[in-house]
Amino acid sequence: MDLLRALTDDWTSLLDRLSGGIDLDRTLRELGGLQRRRRIADAQTLLRLALLYCLSGQSLRSTATWARCQGLADLSDVALLKRLRKAASWFRYLLAAKLLQRIEGLRASCGTRRLRLMDATTSSVWGSRGTDYRIHMGFCLRTQQIDQLEITGPEGGESLARHPFSPGDLVVADRGYAHRRGLSAVVAAGADFLVRANWQNLPLQDSQQRRIDLPQLLAQLPNLPQSPGSALLDLEVWTMPDPKHSIGSVAARLIVVRKDKTAWEAERQKIIREAARKGRKTDPRSLVAAEFVLLLTSAPRQEISAQMVLDLYRLRWQIEMAFKRLKGLLRLDDLPCKDPDLVMSCLCVKLLAGLTLEDLTQDFLAFSP
Repeated sequence: MDLLRALTDDWTSLLDRLSGGIDLDRTLRELGGLQRRRRIADAQTLLRLALLYCLSGQSLRSTATWARCQGLADLSDVALLKRLRKAASWFRYLLAAKLLQRIEGLRASCGTRRLRLMDATTSSVWGSRGTDYRIHMGFCLRTQQIDQLEITGPEGGESLARHPFSPGDLVVADRGYAHRRGLSAVVAAGADFLVRANWQNLPLQDSQQRRIDLPQLLAQLPNLPQSPGSALLDLEVWTMPDPKHSIGSVAARLIVVRKDKTAWEAERQKIIREAARKGRKTDPRSLVAAEFVLLLTSAPRQEISAQMVLDLYRLRWQIEMAFKRLKGLLRLDDLPCKDPDLVMSCLCVKLLAGLTLEDLTQDFLAFSP
């Protein structure tokens, strides 16, 4: 999309998609972003300038100059900075409203069973060498659309407990989400999970409430010929309860598949290098577990077979592609500012533009030539 053309010739149609029927002036005024109409006359002008600044990579001074040339507003870069900072809560409100409309539409179109991918990515301000913000995302695989977003600081850890779920959802996530609190929250919402697990972070038990020693269990698996990607084991297990945090046991299935030799050896070398970097001995249990992929799901066997579980987990790369699109098209991981309020405005505007681009893409794909 040509940003300058969209903000000039196509602005009316773009504004309709961005606003979604919301009274922009009223909501901006109620949220304290437009106390006086001096310099910037209305909410749509502020939104147009925010899109240019956040998406184009132009400076505040260049954005203010463009506004004067277009006859939109006569203001300095400092005045624009203050307006964008003050409107952070309004941009967050617009993003939340857009997501709410998206969720209601998805629930109506997807029926009772939705395949949802969950993951998070990071974003940093200029000059930073670490993580400053984390964007937590839910992605509906059937419609290829984002259906949930949350922005936190670097302390906001990845957990399924922070996401809302509906009965019948099948939630797919990587090993960073394999924790008892999050898995329990998914089941409590009437949904099912499918996560990759590792041997040390998620304690499991058998039907007799005896803790399962995963490395020992894996070492006992026969080294028999198998077709590529087929499951070696589909075992009924339970997560161990956590009385300290009032988390009960959750029934699940442990599905194990052996990696090919190349992937196994690469993982072994990675574990050895990491242990050497930290100055400690390599844990032999990690080397045993490195040979296998461990998946945990609460979906019943009669509905989803072990092979289907493996196939579904391989679709998780779709959310990685969604992050790549956001970073490539909207520079989500490149924040041209450091002020917390201005950063929040930039993140919300970038994500709002991302949702709008998805809507435009869906309309394009639905159009038959």
